Amino acid sequence: MRFVRLGCFVSLALLCATAQAKMVHRSVEWTQDGTHFKSVLVYDDAVTAKRPGLVMVPNWYGVNDAAVKKADMLAGKDYVILLTDMYGENVRPQPGHADQAQAAVKPLYTNRVLMRKRINEALAQLKAQAAAAPIDLTRLAAIGFCFGGTAVLDLARSGADVAAVVSFHGGLATDDPSLAKNIKTRVLAMNGADDKGTMPDADKFMDEMRGSPAEWQFVVIGHAVHCFTEVDENSPGCKYDAGAAARSYRMMSDWLRAAFAGTP
Repeated sequence: MRFVRLGCFVSLALLCATAQAKMVHRSVEWTQDGTHFKSVLVYDDAVTAKRPGLVMVPNWYGVNDAAVKKADMLAGKDYVILLTDMYGENVRPQPGHADQAQAAVKPLYTNRVLMRKRINEALAQLKAQAAAAPIDLTRLAAIGFCFGGTAVLDLARSGADVAAVVSFHGGLATDDPSLAKNIKTRVLAMNGADDKGTMPDADKFMDEMRGSPAEWQFVVIGHAVHCFTEVDENSPGCKYDAGAAARSYRMMSDWLRAAFAGTP
């Protein structure tokens, strides 16, 4: 009986520890040019140490349950992530409804000045959270997926003062290649070799980045198509690839670690 009670005590202790080690999902809201935005700050509150802060822009479906789940996975105990609303709180495309998502991103793809303005405001909002969240303001970066990859590349082109940006299967095209001269951050872009939506712009992207003074890498992942990190996608041209996703996340981790340390 003594051993049973001890086992129960240990089990309860483990359950309590698990309950305490939970991911925080805190709403972060702001208004810009009359549009109200509702983003989510994500971090593990079991860790008290300050850690790097990341602006994360999801795919074109925007802030939803799947995006929060991905932010949880990426944040872990390593980062504080601002899962960023780029559309405004009243624009929430439903997963699987590509027409809704396309309508949501169109105003930003056709007005890249607006895209850059919104992503820079998201960075400012992330910095503002340092008063209440364990963010190390000396270690800031941005990551993005699909449409979000385009957004964080535009953050770099705007000359934002962050350590790094990482784009996963993001759009590579720009409205102004000369903006590359403004890039101060380290840029990592990873795209699938068989991504018919983004890879046609690969040569122009590399030409653009050759004009940048910043450190950059463009990684082409063999046999991968668009959406290779998106677990819910399974169509021929937009498909999750567990191996490609795992490799890209490792490359992201290495890239961010080196950028924050100031090493090659």
